[in-house]
Amino acid sequence: MKYNRILLKLSGESLMGSRQFGIDNQRLTQYADQIKEVYNMGVEVAIVIGGGNIFRGVQAEQGGMDRTHGDYMGMLATMINSMALQAALESAGISTRLLSAIEMKEIAEPFIRRRAVRHLEKRRVVIFGAGTGNPFFTTDSAASLRAIEINADVILKGTRVDGIYSADPEKDKSATKYSTITFDEVYAKGLNVMDLTAFTLCKENNLPIIVFDMDTPGNLKQLLEGKSVGTIVCN
Repeated sequence: MKYNRILLKLSGESLMGSRQFGIDNQRLTQYADQIKEVYNMGVEVAIVIGGGNIFRGVQAEQGGMDRTHGDYMGMLATMINSMALQAALESAGISTRLLSAIEMKEIAEPFIRRRAVRHLEKRRVVIFGAGTGNPFFTTDSAASLRAIEINADVILKGTRVDGIYSADPEKDKSATKYSTITFDEVYAKGLNVMDLTAFTLCKENNLPIIVFDMDTPGNLKQLLEGKSVGTIVCN
């Protein structure tokens, strides 16, 4: 097995499943089952999940709301998703800890790097909520930052698409898929993998990113067994 400690980045939208809004319990259970598979392989798992299925800071700005205010609302949305995922994992029999970048002591521990690492060493799945705790940063940036802080071996970015393509495969049928690509090539080709802040953090800290389809059951396990799943971005 290639990776001992992973950071799994999930989008909030993916939790909607077939719904238009909110959380699809079936999708949540499916994700928990996939995470349990790799947890049982002995992999240390940390997770960052977005909040786009509930609220986005950017949408607040479009409605005339102050961006900072909107971003904090978005951070609260990530906490709702994080709590839902925590409940699903614990129903599957996995010990978890939810750490928040904003103090919410009734529902989560504050993020302390050493404590997060200790939880992972004690075989707990760690979920990082509330982004970085700062406005103007996406959950992609939070995932990159937390992965670097806990010395993760890789960021696994679970999406609806099975990797990185030369163009949007849903719009362009001639788009070709990359099995591996460098950070510099992604910049040069203008491909949209993560926001630039998150992406640059990974490049500068030599942290590989694997983009894969999380919605196909078994993909996460196959990836960690070393099978060719998704697209790997590295220096």
